[in-house]
Amino acid sequence: MPAPQPTSGPTAPSPVDIDVTVGDAGAIVTAAPTANAVPTTDATPTTDAVPTTDATPAQPAPHPRAHRRALLRLGLLAAVLAGAAASLLLWDPAAVLAAATGPWRMPVALAAYAFGTVAFLPRPALNAGMGLLFGSMWGVPLAIAGSAMGAIVAFALGRSLGREALRPLVRGKVLIEIDRRLSEQGFRSVLLVRLFPGAPFQAGNFACAFSGVRFWPYLAATVLGVVPTTAAYVIAGASANSPGSPAFLISTSVIAAMCVFSAVSLWRARSRSSA
Repeated sequence: MPAPQPTSGPTAPSPVDIDVTVGDAGAIVTAAPTANAVPTTDATPTTDAVPTTDATPAQPAPHPRAHRRALLRLGLLAAVLAGAAASLLLWDPAAVLAAATGPWRMPVALAAYAFGTVAFLPRPALNAGMGLLFGSMWGVPLAIAGSAMGAIVAFALGRSLGREALRPLVRGKVLIEIDRRLSEQGFRSVLLVRLFPGAPFQAGNFACAFSGVRFWPYLAATVLGVVPTTAAYVIAGASANSPGSPAFLISTSVIAAMCVFSAVSLWRARSRSSA
């Protein structure tokens, strides 16, 4: 009798190999399955990168003690200016200038002029007084020198006593832009302020002192910028005794033109800001 043929079932779609052999007495012997090597994956877990920000650290707040010292210096500046203005109730600069004679006349005039600018006396009156006392030839250079001395004193006071306390208070587009222009374009900006007839002299001094403008450009622009207005008022004061003279007529015409220019400029600036 022939030996039965080995039969096999359907092949399962498996990756495992099965060995089928015919044993003794025609028995079908199935070998233990041998599993193929399980593939391994070298999958390295990746972690999402944490985004970094280039955040600029905030500026540290000023120390309370330093802030108090700055406020004390600002109070001292206000006291000095108030004392200088109040002292005018006790003495008359014109009387002091008239009383000065001999070699002390010019130094006293310079000191009185410089002190007058710090005490908020109007420069047109000081310039006219210089013209009355010294005439046009000496009055113009003395008034320019007095303006420079007053500007130096105001700058020193404002820079040493008030700048540290007031700089953190600069807010708003207008103040920031003024501070930027004075700091970056010192000579040009100060020169334009001095040439503008309607700009108060002492306000310009302290605005420059509180900003970042350097001293030498500030002084040079001040000396150069005050020449036109100073000369006009000194010549007008020197020729006030002869109102029909060409010098008086020309100087007063220049003063009138500067006043009109200042008024028109202020009106246009106000119109632009309100638009």
